[in-house]
Parts: sequence; structure tokens; C-alpha cells
Amino acid sequence: MSMWHNLHVSMILPLPKTEVFPFFAEAAHLERITPPELRFHIITPQPILVKARTLIEYRLRLFGVRFSWLTRIAHWSPPDEFVDEQVWGPYTVWIHTHRFTEANGGTLIEDNVDYKLPFFPMGELAYPVVNFQLKRIFSYRQQAIRDILSSFHPESRILVGRISLGRQFGADAGLIKDYENEFGS
Repeated sequence: MSMWHNLHVSMILPLPKTEVFPFFAEAAHLERITPPELRFHIITPQPILVKARTLIEYRLRLFGVRFSWLTRIAHWSPPDEFVDEQVWGPYTVWIHTHRFTEANGGTLIEDNVDYKLPFFPMGELAYPVVNFQLKRIFSYRQQAIRDILSSFHPESRILVGRISLGRQFGADAGLIKDYENEFGS
């Protein structure tokens, strides 16, 4: 019996979700918002028509170890949300819900990941490292999304980014990161 873990990340962009969602619907953007040292590469031939049941295969490297990861789009409801689930890869379970909600004239972007580490109970010893890496990867991802979407819309900026990494469901580390407009606040 593996232990469930949760990662919750949110940010607000001052753009309507009808402009934000299409960025996430383009699988090729995953390579652009993943830290370069992970050498993340999409193996599935592109362009990929993303919809329910779409399979996307990736290859990446972590701590010098290369591995493959296959995800399936389990739920697809543009422009409100989609869910990708690991079919096979580094986790026992990985369920990533991407949600887009109108908020204060912009879009609240939420990533919620429920996951289980492999090799329970010994795999739980890796939790502090996994926790740190996920926090770092999603922080990078938020900044990359901000930079990319700001280049399309220079007047936009992320108002708030929030990363919550809990040991179990509902736990909240409460790490809040505010991003300032690169042109001044």
C-alpha cells in the first residue's frame, strides 16, 4: 500500500482563459516549460491532436538517469480543464489535473497532482528529494509560462504564484511566491 502525496500550484494571469488554454493544449510547449537540465523530449510524433485518450510519450533525464514516461489524457474539457495520467513512468500513480478559472478579469491556472512513489515503503525515503524536485520544476514552469505568455501579451504579468507541496492530501507547505512585473510593479 503506497502513500498518496499531493502537489498544488496556482497562478493568476491577467488574460482570459480562452487565450490561456490554447497554450496548454499544444503538447510541444511542454518542452519549453520544463527545466533544460531534465532534457525533456516528446517522443510521440508531432503535431499531437490533444483530446481525451490521447497518449503522449516523453523521455527525460534526472540525476543522470534517462527514463521514459507515457501519459494519457484522461479528461479533456477546453477551456476549463484537462487531466493527464501516467500510464507508465517513474511513479506508481501520477494524476495531474490542469484547471482554468476566470478570476478578477484574468485566469486562475491550477495544477493539482496526486501521486504515489514507487517501491513502497522504501520509496518513501526518496520523498524529500522528490518533493524538492517537484517544487523546483513547477516553480520553473510558472516562470516560463509567465515569460512566454508575456511575450505574446507584453502588458500581462503573473499576479501571484502559489506552490503547495504536502506530505499527504490536504497538507500545505504554504510556500507563496509573488512575481513582480519585469517592467516594475
